[in-house]
Amino acid sequence: MRHSTSKTLALIALLLPLAASAHTGVDGGLHHGFVTGFMHPLTGADHLAAMIAVGLWSALAARRAWPDLLWAPLAFAGMLLAGALAGLAGVQLPAVEPMIAASLLVLGLLVVTRVRLPAVAAMVVVGVFAVFHGVAHGYELASEEGAALTLAGMVCATVLLHAIGIAFGWALRHANAWLPRVAGAAVVGLGATLLAQAI
Repeated sequence: MRHSTSKTLALIALLLPLAASAHTGVDGGLHHGFVTGFMHPLTGADHLAAMIAVGLWSALAARRAWPDLLWAPLAFAGMLLAGALAGLAGVQLPAVEPMIAASLLVLGLLVVTRVRLPAVAAMVVVGVFAVFHGVAHGYELASEEGAALTLAGMVCATVLLHAIGIAFGWALRHANAWLPRVAGAAVVGLGATLLAQAI
């Protein structure tokens, strides 16, 4: 048990420095094509943590597998796409980076506490934050060709990360409560770091 805890804490310590490169523009705007779009959420710590946290929280808080597991992930993926399309169209939203950081704080706390929300409330909470994640991508893609393929890759990666979070969350539903709490606390820590950088 102590060895597993040490490994988990070491992993968290290794992930926190990624926060410095997790914000919009980390890849220098080199977004083009499906593969690049697919890889982007996997290489940005903020997007990676948020998407896994959505799936993790959905599984931990679900009363039953169907359809509770899907409300928040579907809302996040759908609103991420809507936000990206808005960003591509030139829609300007204030405080995009602080809102992305705030999303990590909130999602991490939801994982830690396993708060159960009604389906509509869960969809609204994650959907609002997903818009800001999507807008950040849309801004980056605004001057690029092949934006549709890139967005398709991003959405596919988002769904995959949600599925990974759901799988871990479902496996941990009846395991030791500390492990999901440590994971949620790591997301909170990343969000706090990014928020401090953004304000």
